[in-house]
Amino acid sequence: MNEFERIDTFVAQFASVPAAPFGPGDDAALIRTARGTSCVTTDAVVEGVHFTRPAFSLEDIGHKALAVNLSDLAAMGATPTWAVCALGLPKGFSAAELTALGRGMAALACVHGVTLVGGNVTSSPVLTVTLTVSGTVRKPLLRSGARVGDLVYVSGRLGLASHELQLAEQRRPAPHLAWARAAAPFVNAAIDVSDGLLQDLGHLAKASKVGLDVQSASIVIDPRLLARAGSAAAALRFALTGGEDYVLAVTVAAKRAARFEAVMRRAGFGAFAIGRVTRGRTVTIDGQRGPTRAGHQHE
Repeated sequence: MNEFERIDTFVAQFASVPAAPFGPGDDAALIRTARGTSCVTTDAVVEGVHFTRPAFSLEDIGHKALAVNLSDLAAMGATPTWAVCALGLPKGFSAAELTALGRGMAALACVHGVTLVGGNVTSSPVLTVTLTVSGTVRKPLLRSGARVGDLVYVSGRLGLASHELQLAEQRRPAPHLAWARAAAPFVNAAIDVSDGLLQDLGHLAKASKVGLDVQSASIVIDPRLLARAGSAAAALRFALTGGEDYVLAVTVAAKRAARFEAVMRRAGFGAFAIGRVTRGRTVTIDGQRGPTRAGHQHE
């Protein structure tokens, strides 16, 4: 089973699980309260799966553990507030190492206003860092809001992260929280791109019951990736199917696209139009069906 089949198998045991957006199915869970809506997500980074040492410093690991959770909140349009952290520590993990791990996480937490409110420590064969992070949201951004004719945008360049991950160089992803806040008034649907563009757009298409067509010529490739990948075709493969980008993909009504682009430009953000929402249920590239299993598996 791949990562998503495992999720489906586990969640299927909970007969009372509500449909998204009030349960599994979006980048984070939404919890309605008397005071409004809370947004909660959880994710883990595991030694040997998401990082290796010493290629990643402990500060890098602490940063990344929080960043991947904040990216999920960004995809929901949420503002982060608090976190709890569970550490699995290998034998002999020292106080100095704990300090470095915490320092990397705390620096990013400070930038985004996240307060650590609790957690757990246990022994583990390898280093693991699991976070649950909560935020507040007024208008949740969901995967299920895309409409035929919408334009598809991404919040950053694609592909370099997955190439760097192969070289153990992708260490500190930057969650696009501020981008999401600026974009939110225009967004019909949103998703965090961490498992590969085509794979994640497939999740959005399924939730929205639409198709998506990506124009390969519109994918903005980082010049560093072009230089390192060996060819434009190889660079495009990384952009379409590589993981770990932690950018956002959103859909915006075509009639609002010019205004959206102007607002994002004035705010100092890039917004890259890469395709359009179509009828059907598949993700295509230049009108042709893309690979059915294309993306990074966090396993």
